[in-house]
Parts: sequence; structure tokens; C-alpha cells
Amino acid sequence: MMTHPLFLLAANEMRLRLRRLSTLAAVLAVAAVTWAMIPETSSGSALLVMNDARVLYTSSALAIGSATMASLLFSLAGFYLARGRTGEDLRSGIGGVIGSTTAGNALLVLTRWLGAMAWLVLLLGAFMLTTFACHLLRGDGPIQPLVYLQTYALMLLPMACFAASCAVLFDSWSPLMGKGGDLLYFCLWMAQLSIGASMAKDGGGPLALLDFTGLANAMVGLRSQLDTTALGIGMMTFDAALPPIEIKQWLWTGAMARERLLCGLLALLPLLPAVLLFHRFSPDRVRAGKARRRRSPLAILNGWLRPLARLVQPLLRLAARLPGLPGQVLADAGLVLMAAPSAVLAIAVCLGAGLVLPGAALPGLVAGAVAFWGILCSESTTRDIEAGCDGLSAAVPGGAQARFLRQWAAALLLGLLFTGSVTLRWSVIEPLRAFALMGGLVALSGCAALFGLLSRTPRLFLGLFLFGLYVAIQAGGIPMMDVVGFHGAATPGSAATFLAAGLAAVAAGIAWSRRG
Repeated sequence: MMTHPLFLLAANEMRLRLRRLSTLAAVLAVAAVTWAMIPETSSGSALLVMNDARVLYTSSALAIGSATMASLLFSLAGFYLARGRTGEDLRSGIGGVIGSTTAGNALLVLTRWLGAMAWLVLLLGAFMLTTFACHLLRGDGPIQPLVYLQTYALMLLPMACFAASCAVLFDSWSPLMGKGGDLLYFCLWMAQLSIGASMAKDGGGPLALLDFTGLANAMVGLRSQLDTTALGIGMMTFDAALPPIEIKQWLWTGAMARERLLCGLLALLPLLPAVLLFHRFSPDRVRAGKARRRRSPLAILNGWLRPLARLVQPLLRLAARLPGLPGQVLADAGLVLMAAPSAVLAIAVCLGAGLVLPGAALPGLVAGAVAFWGILCSESTTRDIEAGCDGLSAAVPGGAQARFLRQWAAALLLGLLFTGSVTLRWSVIEPLRAFALMGGLVALSGCAALFGLLSRTPRLFLGLFLFGLYVAIQAGGIPMMDVVGFHGAATPGSAATFLAAGLAAVAAGIAWSRRG
């Protein structure tokens, strides 16, 4: 049975994913995120809070709380991490070989889905093992693996099925292979959150079958069983004077389990159009390096704004006159701006708005500027790799180490251009916010460069960045979530921590570059 082509090809997909360094980076990132999601109760925050009282960290509480946070993370980041295998086959040239085989479209699409699904399950397993470790150190009562497995399977497997199915569909149809597909899935993810909000308000209904994340399903079930609507999941503050609450061991009813199973089946539906639309690596339907640029909405916008690229020429002339690393950093930043003229317009808007907008509007401006900059630098740090000239750029004086340092510094410079006017205003009236903004930019640019170096793709950083930005915008009042200071909750300690983390990422990237 295991010699069937389906299993052989699926096993090969899994091996290819496991051999990538991005897998190790993703597992380490998952472990770090899991650890940060479960706060110690001595800090005044808890994972679950009900009626202002904390919920004891039993197996059922940690399972439902961690699975909820994992679903929020993996439903977005899982898609960006799972897709991209087709692009690798196109760049390596093996796509033509695959397309000429006798294997049918259904077999090829299904094996891609199985490989993506197995990889996501591996990451979810790392998440659960890290939760076990947190339970040992911070939990109340023994670890009950069956409780964890039930909650994780019912909540997270339908979510993983949907993310993997969408990743395969978007890789199978040329118009969705590029940034347009990334943006479309982000809109789908936001729609999922809207479905969850509607379910939480109306108490379920037919929309439960479309709640692939399982977030609203879990909240509705918890509220009905605990007979309360005052329930919060996340790093929630609680009243230490109230006695802690213990929830029951088994939280999932038969009806809730059936809904999740039906939801998992519906999550497979994107595979049907994937089979019908699969380009099969045909040169007349998809081309390496060109299909993405040709059909990306951002590329169309950049084409319209191409005349703005002339504004970058003085920067390039200055770069030619500056010796050493400063000139290289300016040249790298100028190349990014010339390739994306929309960034020139965005920088001009951000700089002008930062000077004229009232102080109350600056946090929103910073959030928008950082969002645009993060998406931009996610690709700028992997540009040489995607263009296939990383070996050439590593052969110049300084080698791969100088290239990594140059890309990090160029990303940081672009971040300063986006937020420069706000930083100047805050440095006068709110210096702590300005320090937090600087520390956050150093940390984010360091992560962009390091994750791009390790994974050789922009999607690892992009997925984590978009999720982290969404959570940071929603989580006001928490210093460690105020990465760039737009909430005004950052402290000197939190800002210094992000600055140190960014410098540590740069040091790690330089050390890894020397390895080769």
C-alpha cells in the first residue's frame, strides 16, 4: 500500500519541506510564540479570564486557550508557510519534468496537499509540545494528553485543511501565484474573523460550518457551557482578589464535534478547482519569475507609477560617491525603490502626513506605514535569492556577510524614511515613543533579513509579520505588544528588549552567512 504513487509522492513532498532550513526556523518561531502566549499568572495576566477571575491552568483550559491562539496564528501564517512549492519547481526547472509525467492532475494536486498538510501538522505538534512544557512549569494539575488531542484535533485540523487547500489552489492557478493571491487570502482570513464575530453575537447557526478557524465555535461552546458571556482568551488581566475558576475536563459536545468534522470536509473544496485549473507547469500558462509580476495588482500599480522611479536617481548618484558600506546601503535602498515606485509615493505621503496631521492621528499613520514597509522589505531581503544571483552577490568584496548586513541596513533605512517625520515629532514631545519606534524598526528589519536568509523565501517573515501586526493593533495597553509605539504603552524595558532582539538577529544572520 505504501508503494502507491500517492504515498511515495506525498512522502517526497514532506522530505523536501523538512530539508529546508525554513522548517527549523518555523519550529523555533512556533516554540517562542507559544511560550509568549501563555503568561505567568504572577504577572497579573492569564490565558483565560472569566468574570474578571482567572481560570486555572488545567489541561482543558490550556488546551482550549492555546488552540484558540494557535488557530488565529496558523490560519494566516500557515497559508504563507505552506505555499511556494510550485514556485520552487519553476525556478529549479523540475516543473517541466513533472508536467511531462503520466501522473494526473488530481494525483499531483493531492500529493501537494498531503505534503502541506503534514508539514502544518508537524508545526502544530511542535506547538502542542511547547504547551506541554508550559503546563509543566505554570500549569495546575496533571497533563492530560487526550484532552489536548481532542481539542487540537477538533479546532486545528479543519483550519489546517483550509490553509493547505488554499495554498495548493493558489499555487495551481497562475493568476493567484503572486502577491495578488497573498492579498486575496489575507482578505479571506479577515472574513473568517468577521464570521467569528457574527457567530459570537448571534450564537452560532449555519455560519458555524464556515468557521474554519474554530474560534467562534469554541467561544460559543464555552459560553453556553459556562453560562457566561464575560469570557476572554489571550493575555487578559484579572482581579487577583477573586478566587480562580476551574472549567470542566471535557468541553466538546457531540454536536460541536459534528460541526467541526463537517467544517473540515468543506475545507477540502478548494482542491476541486485546483485540479481543474492546475497549470501543469505549461510554459504557455505559467512562467518562472514572470507570472507573478505579470498578474500582481501591486506590479500593475508600480507600472503606472514608473515615472516616480526617476526621483531615486539622485540617491543612486550619492551612493556612487560614498565609499564602502554606506554607499552600498544607499544603492540597495535605491534599487528597492526603483523596483517599487509605489513605495516612493507612499514615503512621500507618510513624510508629509507626519508633519501636518494632529498628534492623535500619528499612531494610525505609523501602523499603516509599518504595514506597507514590512510587506516591501519582506521581498527586498530575498531579492538576490529569488533572482538567482545570490552566488554572484556573495562573490563581491565582503561576501555573504556584507550582503546580509547591507540588506538589513537598507531595510532599516527604508523604515526610517517611512516613519522619519513621526519619529522627529515624537522625539520632541514623546521621546519614549520615538525610542520604541526605533527599537521596533531595528527588530523587524533584523527579523526580515534573518528569516529571509534562513528560509530563502519572503513568506516566512511576511506571514508572521502580518499576524503579529494584527495582534499588536488589537492588544492595547501591553508593553511587549507595542512593538513600534503606536499604542503609547511601551516602556523603556520593552523598547530596549526589541532593540536588543533586532541586534541579536543581525548578529545571528552574520554568523550564519559566515557558515558558507
